[in-house]
Amino acid sequence: MDRPATSEEIAAMLGTNATVVRRTLAGLREAGLLSSTKGHGGGWSLSRPLTEISLLDLYSALGSPELFAIAPDEAQPACLLARAANAATNDALHAAREVFEERLKALTVAEIVRP
Repeated sequence: MDRPATSEEIAAMLGTNATVVRRTLAGLREAGLLSSTKGHGGGWSLSRPLTEISLLDLYSALGSPELFAIAPDEAQPACLLARAANAATNDALHAAREVFEERLKALTVAEIVRP
């Protein structure tokens, strides 16, 4: 697109509501990835080239959502087995997150966008 895209246009592309789009894109604007222009001819545009935006930049700007819905079981803090299992689980989740974030850091949006 050779001009800024409106929230309504982006919402139509994504099949969602323009209000949801504006909330999400506001976070990307605050992270310096997007800029917005108000008024006639306004909309959302990239603040820097796609080659300078990593997937980690996007992931971080969107709040770094949790990768796994696994939480330590704190119901039995006196149980040695539960504590050991929690520690092992936490270590594995931390290692997985590090690998995931390194992979995202290595990829730019330009590398995954297909015209």
